[in-house]
Amino acid sequence: MSRIPHWMLRWIFNVLGIIFAAYMIDGFNVTVPGAIVGSIVLGIVNAIIRPIVVLLTLPINVVTLGLFTLVINGFMLWMTNLIVKGFDVTGFWVAVLAALVISIISFIVSWLIKD
Repeated sequence: MSRIPHWMLRWIFNVLGIIFAAYMIDGFNVTVPGAIVGSIVLGIVNAIIRPIVVLLTLPINVVTLGLFTLVINGFMLWMTNLIVKGFDVTGFWVAVLAALVISIISFIVSWLIKD
């Protein structure tokens, strides 16, 4: 019997985290296919665009002791909203709050499921 790879388990739980965040936060709505595609697109956006944005906003991040990263994460979620159908964020601050919930869930999942 083969085991599910750790990266796939983390991905499944992150999709569930996106669905949970949509359930908890008014203004953040996803369909199941939207959550699946959205998690993939969010991962790509976080891998390509986020490092550039973090570098460009480094002075603000230093002054706010890293709290500006929450705004950056919200921006990445909002960008995913623009790309993926079925992944709807009604406002920027809704995206920041949803990104916070998703980040906490992702942190817990990564802490529990190690490579």
